[in-house]
Amino acid sequence: MSTVSDYFGSLVFDDRAMRASLSADVYASLRKTIDEGSELDIGVANAVAEAMKNWAVAKGATHFTHWFQPLTGITAEKHDSFISPSPDGSVIMEFSGKELIKGEPDASSFPSGGLRATFEARGYTAWDPTSYAFIKGKTLCIPTAFCSYGGHALDKKTPLLRSMEALSKQALRILRLFGNDTAKRVVSSVGPEQEYFLVTKEMYDKRPDLRFTGRTLFGAKPPKGQELDDHYFGVIKPTVAAFMEDLNDELWKLGILAKTEHNEVAPAQHELAPIYATTNVATDHNQLTMEIMQKVAAKHGLVCLLHEKPFAGVNGSGKHNNWSIATDGGQNLLSPGDTPYENAQFLLFLCAVIKAVDDYQDLLRIAVATAGNDHRLGANEAPPAVISIFLGDELNAVLEAIETDTPYKGAEKTQMKLGVDVLPKFNRDATDRNRTSPFAFTGNKFEFRMLGSSNSIACANIMLNAAVAESLRIYADRLESADDFESALHEMIKKTIKDHKRIIFNGNGYDDAWIEEATQKRGLLNYRTTADCMPHLMDKKNVDMLTSLGVFSVDELRSRRDIMLENYCKTVVIEANTMVDMARTQIAPAVEAYAASVAASAAAKRAVVPELACSYEAGLVKKLSALVDDISGKTDELEGALLKLHEAGDAVEESAAIRDTLLPKMSELRVPCDTAEVLTAKSCWPFPTYADLLFGVK
Repeated sequence: MSTVSDYFGSLVFDDRAMRASLSADVYASLRKTIDEGSELDIGVANAVAEAMKNWAVAKGATHFTHWFQPLTGITAEKHDSFISPSPDGSVIMEFSGKELIKGEPDASSFPSGGLRATFEARGYTAWDPTSYAFIKGKTLCIPTAFCSYGGHALDKKTPLLRSMEALSKQALRILRLFGNDTAKRVVSSVGPEQEYFLVTKEMYDKRPDLRFTGRTLFGAKPPKGQELDDHYFGVIKPTVAAFMEDLNDELWKLGILAKTEHNEVAPAQHELAPIYATTNVATDHNQLTMEIMQKVAAKHGLVCLLHEKPFAGVNGSGKHNNWSIATDGGQNLLSPGDTPYENAQFLLFLCAVIKAVDDYQDLLRIAVATAGNDHRLGANEAPPAVISIFLGDELNAVLEAIETDTPYKGAEKTQMKLGVDVLPKFNRDATDRNRTSPFAFTGNKFEFRMLGSSNSIACANIMLNAAVAESLRIYADRLESADDFESALHEMIKKTIKDHKRIIFNGNGYDDAWIEEATQKRGLLNYRTTADCMPHLMDKKNVDMLTSLGVFSVDELRSRRDIMLENYCKTVVIEANTMVDMARTQIAPAVEAYAASVAASAAAKRAVVPELACSYEAGLVKKLSALVDDISGKTDELEGALLKLHEAGDAVEESAAIRDTLLPKMSELRVPCDTAEVLTAKSCWPFPTYADLLFGVK
């Protein structure tokens, strides 16, 4: 019986496969490209392509594809076979370095936000050698960047790679000032925790809202939800356990370091967490993870829901982005060590993050903004829409001592004593965890908790890398020209703490008092919706920073603002149209039919016993009839609001109309529909209820 170590990464053309199939010279040249970013020679590319093809064909692959991440939020692929005609009428299997390096998919139907005219179809994919090729089904998938004919980035990978380069460049300047002359690169690493729901395929197919939008647009609260907290870390059900086992196997074959699995807070909700990887690779892996979750679920008669809020009244699903930075030699630059007060290099990098989050809190909020995620943020289940940093008591005390120029006594190690001799004694961590903080320090990394479960993690990490790179650039400019490095360093750390301490908050982020303090006293931003925050992507300070670092061009930024707003508008409009259809063709007729059956039952009783009042039936029919009228009226109002959206001049204006008018109308329609559900016989209700969905998986 094979063990995990026997098949882990078996479908990946990783370093082991390259060593085994490439000559020493070709392997060394390719590693230099991967590790140092040196230019790839076409001769090396041809050798790599031949070896990659032979490896893939030996594992059953017949096709190859340039696998990329357009601005749709999902991945894209066009498959080409390896076969080429032979003069004798047979075929040979070929794959060249040119085909490896560059592809030319039709770009006409991918969103571009005006970066190209509709009739301009040409686009290019370019091999990303820093992310290993892999086999999916019978296809060799080659991770690539995607750009337009004019050279504009049309994907999420390209600006992510640019942000990583910007961060590395500025971080190396700081390290040189501290005497580190050996580091060649600084890399950001991420471990994205992925939350999701599982429901049965049979019930999913009966819910038009789930099929069209990924979330339930109607649904009365079930008798039991998450009130008892009994699902969290509870015993995993057999069907779910079988799904998780198969999921792990598929992920491990692809070299994805799936590590932790457990039940989450809400019924039917679960989580998977990987070991961290370089941000670029982690992003590719997370996209694959979401795809494979859905495929594996189908094999078990399940559907994996990745929407941020598939069910009202229970927790939604997020994605915790555990971010850190380290040298190519493995030194974690966010590790405080045993004496953080004396670790000036750590303190400077810590201050760079604090400054970045405060200066660019709007960009971090924009990076996680979607129609789905708007339902989570600030809903007492996810961090609030106001961004703040949690540091914990020890680091807070360190920064306070530096700001006030007072001695720091140091934190004593506290041994945990549990009152039972047989249980082991261990030292308590330097700080507790704060699950209400949007951006929390957790020992040697920051956990950015605002991402939605269906989001690509690329967007958040682009902005995070870039913002920190900008802080480091400012620091390096000042320190490189300072006459007294030690004195300038101390003053700069002290000034950063004083100027940006408003962003540090160690309390309960769910407390209404904090939101008032954050916005009224501290001046922090509170963009509650996508429509509120997305236009600010084009604010001058944001454009200046992102363009000066080379992460985006002005045109690329403008295109992304427009695409994200268009996606927001289209998503909510689809939801509203689905509500209209369900209310008019399923819910109202079902309630009316049930009311008629109740009335008929009462009439039949009175026919037998004329003196019966049938007051229960009469009252129920009256309530149901009133609800049918209310549902019909509110459906018409929602449809009218949809028609008015055509009057909007652009996506900014339309998104504001959706926020102010359409979403409230959707909420108003849901109320009588959910009320009708609890009054209508279950046998007459047209689709599975929340109780069915949340507790249907055995």
